[in-house]
Amino acid sequence: MDLVNSFLNLVVPPATMMMLAFSWPALCFIDACEWLYNTLYTTENMDGKVVIITGASSGIGEQIAYEYAKRRANLVLVARREQRLRVISEKARYIGANSAIVIAADVVKEDDCRRFVNETINLYGRVDHLVNAASLGHTFYFDEVTDTSVFPILLDINFWGNVYPTFVALPYLQQTNGRAIVNASVENWLPLPRMSLYAAAKAALVNFYDTLRLEVNDEVGITIATHGWIGGEMTRGKFMLEEGAEMQWKEEREVQASGGPVEEFARLIVSGACRGDAYVKYPSWHDSFLLFRVFAPKVLNWSFRLLLSSHGTRRTSMVGVGKPVAEGSTARYMMESTSPRKLPAGPITFSQLQPKME
Repeated sequence: MDLVNSFLNLVVPPATMMMLAFSWPALCFIDACEWLYNTLYTTENMDGKVVIITGASSGIGEQIAYEYAKRRANLVLVARREQRLRVISEKARYIGANSAIVIAADVVKEDDCRRFVNETINLYGRVDHLVNAASLGHTFYFDEVTDTSVFPILLDINFWGNVYPTFVALPYLQQTNGRAIVNASVENWLPLPRMSLYAAAKAALVNFYDTLRLEVNDEVGITIATHGWIGGEMTRGKFMLEEGAEMQWKEEREVQASGGPVEEFARLIVSGACRGDAYVKYPSWHDSFLLFRVFAPKVLNWSFRLLLSSHGTRRTSMVGVGKPVAEGSTARYMMESTSPRKLPAGPITFSQLQPKME
């Protein structure tokens, strides 16, 4: 068996590359034809359909709500910031939503997920699309962490915060041949420094939904949306969780950052979901790095090391690491709580932010 594996190790990679090279034009043509057919003949009419959107209080989730509103859907907006949701619901109705209700809930709590799904069923009697947009990023190096209570927070929101709503809503999605949409990230396969826990959670998330797609077969559609650098509320240094939230993180300084437009990504997500696309990628050129990840991982590793070395000393956000951050003549710790679901209620200053947050 060892001899067979040794032989296949030598033969299979180059043979696969040759097959891809010869079949790539044909695959692209087939994909283009399928996209055109779905756009012209199978795009789902969302007028009167019921859409649950988690993480709808800002960023990608908010923009997705507006895109569904343009299609005259009935919206159920879920997040922990009820006051913010009310503002978004008013705008969504103005844009064209048939209705838009708000439900304050924490997606990492199964009971909360059951509550907002049951309220949706009681009001509308159905669920057609479930959009999981809640997400939480970080920008610290793993070896900087001294307080590990941030670990379950990141994994809870980025993984269980998507799985629990899907688990509860799945029977109703099966009744309507509905669709589950998940907001993933290119970090699920592209290794980027300072994002180890976030990348791990997103990798688990994508594998979960890819497997779920096979399990539910054609009863429920699955759309996995993958984005690169997206400018959002955290990018602009305005994020704060308000009343009812268990985490109170506030940015006190403006942060200069750039990223692709959230609005364009949201438009692509909703258009792709209505067409029945299995994957939505923005921007799609990131897939070029996937070939290096699979066939030449050392090249990818060398590239990142070169980029890191060219920037000199580390630039990092100390959010959640438990280390002191100088502020004038004093210093305070970014995390003092030992509870895995509690953070200090006072304001916390960020030095650098990652634009992936509910």
